[in-house]
Amino acid sequence: MLTKEEVIDIFKKTNVLQEGHFKLTSGRHSGQYLQCAQVLQYPEHTTQLCTDIAEYFKNESVDVVIGPAMGGIVIAFEVARQMGVRSIFTERVDGKMALRRGFSVKPGEKVLVVEDVVTTGGSVQEVIDLVRENEGEVMGVGLMVDRSNGKVQFGVPQFALLSMEVQSFEPEECPFCKQGLPIVKPGSRK
Repeated sequence: MLTKEEVIDIFKKTNVLQEGHFKLTSGRHSGQYLQCAQVLQYPEHTTQLCTDIAEYFKNESVDVVIGPAMGGIVIAFEVARQMGVRSIFTERVDGKMALRRGFSVKPGEKVLVVEDVVTTGGSVQEVIDLVRENEGEVMGVGLMVDRSNGKVQFGVPQFALLSMEVQSFEPEECPFCKQGLPIVKPGSRK
């Protein structure tokens, strides 16, 4: 397993941690953004990071790995490849998480949910709810980064390569907005 320092080193080398004024997927604002897509462009780093997620859940008898588009797609694929199971992803349809492209979760399937970054956990919770609606069994949640530093819990085994507290603000309380700094919306939801 990689140490926290090794994960941070990989993230620094690949420009994952960015500074500025960002609107997060949750709608909150922050002075830092973790752009995990930056690390996912390097197969050697992606393989190394996903190995720890797959290793953590190796005894969970997982049948399928699922991640929300966009951030969870590559992670789901690589973790599933290493576990020797199927990989699928969810997409938003009219603002709601859905299975498309012929993907399905069969009743009784054991599912591992993965995601790149969690702040409030909203997208991951939507995927969990979708799996359960389809009568799948959620075996755990694997994350590249937990920005809540462990505060967000999903009621299943959970593993993050990196847990850290990254300060975020409601828009009306944002000090960067009050300074008039331009905001960037780098996430996948527009």
